[in-house]
Amino acid sequence: MTMMGTFIKPMHPEGIRFVAIFAVITAILFWVWAPMGWIGVGLTVWCYYFFRDPKRTTPTREGLVISPADGVVSLIEKAVPPAELGLSDGPLTRVSVFMNVFNCHVNRAPVPGTITKVAYRPGKFLNASLDKASVDNERNSICIEMADGRHIVATQIAGLVARRIVSFVQAPHEIDVGERFGLIRFGSRVDVYLPEGVNPLVCVGQGTIAGETVLADLNSDEPRRSGKLE
Repeated sequence: MTMMGTFIKPMHPEGIRFVAIFAVITAILFWVWAPMGWIGVGLTVWCYYFFRDPKRTTPTREGLVISPADGVVSLIEKAVPPAELGLSDGPLTRVSVFMNVFNCHVNRAPVPGTITKVAYRPGKFLNASLDKASVDNERNSICIEMADGRHIVATQIAGLVARRIVSFVQAPHEIDVGERFGLIRFGSRVDVYLPEGVNPLVCVGQGTIAGETVLADLNSDEPRRSGKLE
């Protein structure tokens, strides 16, 4: 990777109009009062980086569940998958990845398979780091059926600042691991529901990279991991 490529990342087309709006406002601010214009420059650069869509190297070994989002693991607990998907009402292990306004917000498929259902549900806009956000907030869920018949659910959850969930896929749709399936504007969370009996290989507080960080291994009986903060 070149030095230029380290700092300048591709931008997802979804962000073009927002960067354009910020740029126009910045021009107006410079015309009104130059110091305010520089504040606009900073916000325009932030908007560009918010919508960045860098290439990622995704592990492809069979059985791996990859993080769908950049951010931090905020919760790991048992929870029932979203009712609108029509799955079993038994609790599964849910791994929640919280994205702040500085994270890349393009979401990627955690496993390869067939998207059998996409279900949107309107709701509130509570702080996405709270447990009740999974129940109360606006959300969009996708259910992926893998080759062995098991299902992985990824749920995009709008947050306190976010006001728009964007989905790139519809059901039925064949999707590969690491493939982009949506994004959320502007600060939010993605929940992953693991199949019964599968333990997460991450711990609360751990950072994740969409399309790269391994959340779990479907073919492993390794116990749930713990971590420490130093």
